[in-house]
Parts: sequence; structure tokens; C-alpha cells
Amino acid sequence: MIPVISIVGRSNSGKTTYLEKIIRELKARGYRVATIKHDVHGFEMDKPGKDTWRHAQAGADVVCISSPAKMAMIKKVEQELALDDVIACISDVDIIFTEGYKQERKQKIEIYRKAVCDTPLCPKSELLAIATDTLLYDDIPQFPLDDAGELALFLEAVILKPGR
Repeated sequence: MIPVISIVGRSNSGKTTYLEKIIRELKARGYRVATIKHDVHGFEMDKPGKDTWRHAQAGADVVCISSPAKMAMIKKVEQELALDDVIACISDVDIIFTEGYKQERKQKIEIYRKAVCDTPLCPKSELLAIATDTLLYDDIPQFPLDDAGELALFLEAVILKPGR
């Protein structure tokens, strides 16, 4: 089973920026990484007039595009898929990070900036770790916001290579 870690935090706390750092650190260590971004507003990937857009406009329920470097699939759904259903579509990676699924029951790393809000988003019981610019807890691993190297080592020890 692929481990899933949710990167959570309040708006403008730096979730995406920190997740980019984690991804780069783990890729440098040779890991295969997937991400799932939750968008409550909906999104469009296809550009009007392009072939895949035209296929969807003609009524295709699933449209795929493939090249030597990447593949994408756009699938119409009747309702939003559960996170576990999206996760089931992913294979051949060592770890999956989610961003924006703060209500899901997955291990969480909170990104917390003192200048953004007064209190963390998550109860301590939900946190695997926290990346922050201030000392918050004595009993939860804390990592600096400016460098994800220490967090990558922690993930290797606790999630990716336990018992090795």
C-alpha cells in the first residue's frame, strides 16, 4: 500500500511552496512521488478548440492524451470522487502527497506560519509532523519552513523505510 500524507494548513500558509520543497528533496533521494490537489472550485485542463476538448464536447466520458513524456486522463464524474478512489488510480510511486484534503483521515503534516493565524488548523492528535516558523509543541516533530531536508529524512525513517 502506498503511504499517503496530507499537507494541510490555512490559506496562504505556504502549503504548495513547502510541498514543492518536499517533492524536490525526495526526488533527489530517488523516490517516485505523486500528488493529489483538491480543488473545491472545479478546474479546466482542456483548452477550447484543442482535439481533446473537441472529443469531450462531442460526448466522450473519458478523454486521454498520451505522448512519449507524459499521459493525462480527463474523466467526467457524476459527483466528486472520494480521496481513496482517486488514490486507487495511482500506481508505481513510493509516496502520495495530498494538498487540500484537510477533512480526510490521512496522516497530516501541517504548514503553520505565525503571521498567518493565531492557532494551528489541526488538533495535535491528527498530526504526523508540523513545519513552522515558531515553537508549538514538544511532543510532535517540528521542522523549519525554509528547508525541507530534515522533513525528508524524517519521512524516510518513519514512512518510507521503517524497520530498515
